[in-house]
Amino acid sequence: MKSVKWRYLIVFFSFSTAFLLFAQQQLKDEENWPKSIEDFNNRHWVSAHPIPKEMSFADEAVPLQNPDIQERLDREILVNAYWQSNAFLLLKRIHKYGPLIDSILMAEAVPLDFKYLAVIESGLQNATSPAGAKGFWQFMRSTAREFDLEVNANVDERFNLVLATQAAARYLKQARDEFGSWTLAAASYNAGRTGIRRELQRQGVSDYYDLLLNEETSRYLFRLLAVKRLLEEPEQYGFQYNNDHLYQRIPTRKVIVDTAVTDFVAFAEQFGINYKILKIHNPWLREGHLNNASRKVYTIDIPEPGYYTVP
Repeated sequence: MKSVKWRYLIVFFSFSTAFLLFAQQQLKDEENWPKSIEDFNNRHWVSAHPIPKEMSFADEAVPLQNPDIQERLDREILVNAYWQSNAFLLLKRIHKYGPLIDSILMAEAVPLDFKYLAVIESGLQNATSPAGAKGFWQFMRSTAREFDLEVNANVDERFNLVLATQAAARYLKQARDEFGSWTLAAASYNAGRTGIRRELQRQGVSDYYDLLLNEETSRYLFRLLAVKRLLEEPEQYGFQYNNDHLYQRIPTRKVIVDTAVTDFVAFAEQFGINYKILKIHNPWLREGHLNNASRKVYTIDIPEPGYYTVP
């Protein structure tokens, strides 16, 4: 009996100690609870983001008065704003590549909002998809060749940002001419012009926002809109940074090549850089040499001196 009493006493004191610790933590939590809106904003609280009252893509209004449209946009804003590591990388990269893409889109008379299409396609990287789409603009081999990009074992111009952006602009203008809408042109970049044409005819509508599409294409334009808003107004979503945190584009000079190059390691050394740096700035060169039996004129980017330390 004596040992049983001792066991009860031990259990009692254990529960008492646990309760006191719990009560102590609760008091501490109450002390830490925000006392004002300013205090709340200064902490890392998870909160909903407001849906904009008005928004447009390529100067075409988004019908945000429609509750379905509101919810679909809200989903993509939440997904992208709370994927903070990815959002910060996009902020850094668009500072590096956005001005170049903008200049090409402007020259091609394509709205600048389409730079966000490259953002959602590749994250502004020379990515390769499981289906084989490549580069910032994620061209498949057949589409790339249709828009005059050279694709072979030696050269893959899907990885040439200037040429691929020009090709994407031509695709988008053709789609805009067919559908009469930049929004539908953007959707066709994901689903294909044939797919969008078929669904418009089948469903008897003429607007992207009235179409019932597969999950990926249904989300596609809303991802575009969410990324546009996030990258244009990052402070509203809690992202704090200064210019030093952003990636900078390294200036280059153009070297014209119209012959074969037997060894790009030796070629790079002529310009005071190494093979790795040459490939960083010219990822479209896929091998260590260039055949160029046709004597085609290529433009190779060489970084200006002083940005890399090369032994």
